[in-house]
Amino acid sequence: MKIKNLIYALLIIGLGSFVTYRVMENKNDSENSKNKSNTKGPVNVDGIIIQPQTFDNNLSLSGSIEANEQVEIRSEVSGIVESINFKEGSQVTKGQLLFKVNDSELRAQLSQTTTKETLAAENERRAKLLLEKEAISQEEYDVARAEYASAKAQSQLIKAQLAKTVVRAPFSGKIGLRSISVGTYITPAVLVAKLVNTAKLKITFSIPEKYASQVQSDAVIDFTVSGSDKVYKAAIYAVEPEVEVATRTLQIRAIADNADGKLFPGTFADVKLPLAIIKDAIVVPSESIIPVQEGKKVYISNMGKAKEVMVEATTRTAAEILILSGLKAGDTLITSGVMSLKDGTPVKVKVKL
Repeated sequence: MKIKNLIYALLIIGLGSFVTYRVMENKNDSENSKNKSNTKGPVNVDGIIIQPQTFDNNLSLSGSIEANEQVEIRSEVSGIVESINFKEGSQVTKGQLLFKVNDSELRAQLSQTTTKETLAAENERRAKLLLEKEAISQEEYDVARAEYASAKAQSQLIKAQLAKTVVRAPFSGKIGLRSISVGTYITPAVLVAKLVNTAKLKITFSIPEKYASQVQSDAVIDFTVSGSDKVYKAAIYAVEPEVEVATRTLQIRAIADNADGKLFPGTFADVKLPLAIIKDAIVVPSESIIPVQEGKKVYISNMGKAKEVMVEATTRTAAEILILSGLKAGDTLITSGVMSLKDGTPVKVKVKL
């Protein structure tokens, strides 16, 4: 029994000695690490001296190309197509006859109403003479005059219907593929063809509301289209009077010449919109910006240590971003290794010229 107790005592003493040894070792390791950390040299980073510069403020946007004028050609009356006077895919001029609907029935109706109009006119003339002689009452004359007016209106209605059997081009442009043939029974629901004016094209695009006040009247924009490296130009001519609530954007429209016919309505355009040119702007490399929950921050070198600075940034280009506040000319901005820095970290900055 005494031997068993002695063994337990020795085990407890040994375990206590081991724990004490580990605690002392950990303390020594911590002190050594601290000493090493304190003796570690500054972090080598790249940086730039911030200098004010002129900033060409441009927005890159997506837009759509539309025809300057576009209309669906339809017949306003129903009937048999009597003739087609245009060639598919050809240029037509304003007022050119496109097609004609058979009007024989309407002409017969016009002949009938013309006869009724003539008779009603004669009856109104006679009634007026009789009224002057007091041979009939004013009421009888009013009836004759109303019948004449009704017959005249009916004739005008038939003439208007006859005019609609001849369909002409409302403006000059290029007409598309037709969907009718001579002899087709056509109704107002039938699409005959599309007529578009592509000599000029509209480019419609939207900008964020915060840039609405910076859009210059009659500004010239550059744009490109898919499959071509050519840069086209267009002039802004119209701006929507209000911001769209759902998207918080403002719609803008520009017009471009298309004399060579190489641009097509319905395609997308990559638009470059120039805003107001900013002088003495603070512009920094995009890689120096660190997004954080409160906004954006950068690090500057201050007396050999990294200093955290919150900034307000706006327009971004492919490689740079415009800073509105937080930095000033002469600051040494750290541009590399920013993700590993903390406020107060010793740094050695290699300034790029």
